[in-house]
Amino acid sequence: METPNEIASATTDKSFLAKLPKNKKIILFDGVCNLCDSAVQFIIKHDKKDVFRFVALQSGFGQEICDYIGVNQKATDSIILYEPGIAYYYKSEAALKIASQLGGFYGFLAGFNFFPKRINDSIYDYIAKNRYKWYGKKEQCMIPTAELKAKFLE
Repeated sequence: METPNEIASATTDKSFLAKLPKNKKIILFDGVCNLCDSAVQFIIKHDKKDVFRFVALQSGFGQEICDYIGVNQKATDSIILYEPGIAYYYKSEAALKIASQLGGFYGFLAGFNFFPKRINDSIYDYIAKNRYKWYGKKEQCMIPTAELKAKFLE
């Protein structure tokens, strides 16, 4: 994990930063993955504090964010949680941080941080490697409904 300040110097065009909402955490997800789509829908339903906004990794905006934070999205194969001006997280660390923000029972999932990151990431990698086989893949990124559109960044 690196902070954006450490990475920002690698990218000169930072105009996209003006499009980032204030005080929101950005979840970058695989927009054609059925499992990822279900996870996004689940997070939206349980995000009672309205903490998260969503961007498909395949979108131009998703690519700009990845370039800015220095993540090669083709090599990462992961959900990414980006906290603008603070840090970014990926793989199991991102999933557990997202769960902890949902509160209730899901907040207890953060207890899995007790296990070494290597173990959590190996479980995450196994699921990520098989997600298309188990859950399928869409031809294109999901298009949010009118009521959900405000949760997605373009």
